[in-house]
Amino acid sequence: MRLRVLCVLGILLGVAGSASAVVRIAVRDGKRIIYNDGVGESSRAALARSDGWLAARVATPSFYDETIVRAARSSSIDPRLVKSVMLIESAFDPRAVSRKGARGLMQLMPETAERYGVRDLFDPVENISAGTRHLAYLLGLYGGDTTRALAAYNAGEAAVAKYNGVPPYSETRLYVHKGLAAYGGKSTLGGGFGLPQGKSWGGSKTRPVIVTRDSKNRPLLTTDVSPARSSKRG
Repeated sequence: MRLRVLCVLGILLGVAGSASAVVRIAVRDGKRIIYNDGVGESSRAALARSDGWLAARVATPSFYDETIVRAARSSSIDPRLVKSVMLIESAFDPRAVSRKGARGLMQLMPETAERYGVRDLFDPVENISAGTRHLAYLLGLYGGDTTRALAAYNAGEAAVAKYNGVPPYSETRLYVHKGLAAYGGKSTLGGGFGLPQGKSWGGSKTRPVIVTRDSKNRPLLTTDVSPARSSKRG
């Protein structure tokens, strides 16, 4: 009896030490699975976390890693970036709904979901796939500029075009800052890639995105135009 009490106490202490992690239940391959990927009850709970915490959380295995990797490979982008966006968008809550109507893990607006053929916004596979494809589209649109791609994912392409970079919205600037921190371990938010806020990344130093092939003949987006890369262009 005493051993049982100690075990229960240990479980309770473990849950208490998880720092507001939310325990959730999902079904995978017909089996019910209990997991605690959740950061908090709010879809934007992760934005309140420190930069170091976000980077460490992205590096920690999650319930959705396999799905993220498959979607990222299909769209030829870094799965760590997809996971970073998911973390700051929904805090890994597949049922998240924002006050503006964005839904699911990648917080897709209904019109964006329709654009990518999503039938169930709360289905993790469909949501991650569409969100990843949209993120890849934005990266291509901005020549691989992660800063602008994140800004557009949050505020829309029109806002990024209007301000020729990250819009001066406090929410968007925080979002980009935390997204860069989660993805790269630190934020270099300025005008883009560490430049001052008044100076936009790009101009004469912009490198075009080219399509290459990896060792398995899969398409890969890159700005590396070295001879070794150039010889592999598709």
